Amino acid sequence: MKKPLILVTNDDGITAKGIKALVEVAKKLGEVIVVAPDSPQSGMGHAITIHDPLRLKKVDIFEGVDAYECSGTPVDCVKLGKYVVLKNRTPDLCVSGINHGSNVAINILYSGTMSAAMEASLEGVDSIGFSLLDFNADADFEPAKVWVEKLMRSVLENGLKGGKLLNVNIPKLPLEEIKGMKVCYQSDSRWVEEFQENTDPMGNKYYWITGSFVTNDLTDESDVRALESGYISIVPSMHDLTDYQAARDSKWMEE
Repeated sequence: MKKPLILVTNDDGITAKGIKALVEVAKKLGEVIVVAPDSPQSGMGHAITIHDPLRLKKVDIFEGVDAYECSGTPVDCVKLGKYVVLKNRTPDLCVSGINHGSNVAINILYSGTMSAAMEASLEGVDSIGFSLLDFNADADFEPAKVWVEKLMRSVLENGLKGGKLLNVNIPKLPLEEIKGMKVCYQSDSRWVEEFQENTDPMGNKYYWITGSFVTNDLTDESDVRALESGYISIVPSMHDLTDYQAARDSKWMEE
């Protein structure tokens, strides 16, 4: 039987430890093509490059896998992967990550990891964004790999419906302490931001963005609660941002 074609990308850069772990899993399941940024692109969201040329270079990083580093954003990587590297071939699955750090709740809007997966899903490709709740560059991805493989196998065998996109977050726990996977909804959370003001040696002001993540929704069905309870959270996601309730209730339009 023909092996499934799997496109792998990320936002932490092609040399990140997380994408190495994802490639190791993907190689067990199919033919793998990697197109990933040549430098970290965290927080880029769904940005694309339109004012500068994009560069694509084949690199020998993953044994037995064709890999390309891209000068653009994670979304650029998926676009170039589909239309330049793969040409007329359509991936059976696109996986993005494994991200160093959480992408729960509202973070899906900021995340380069999830935007890359979302771009592939917009093209009709089953797509999964994986994140591990560990920002450490030397994070241990071994426990995560076990569950990543289970979920990838399931999607390859059964396919996805709806938005064809899953946002998967994995708690930072030993393998034996992860209780399983739970399908959740995106929790009601947000960033409360602060900006630290400083002055550079030339006397010019600059700012560092800081802040805290505030969760207002701690019901058992939310992704944040699932992770706190020791489960892997799986949020089926979509592209349509329409507020249908507000559209049905048009009183706010009345003069």
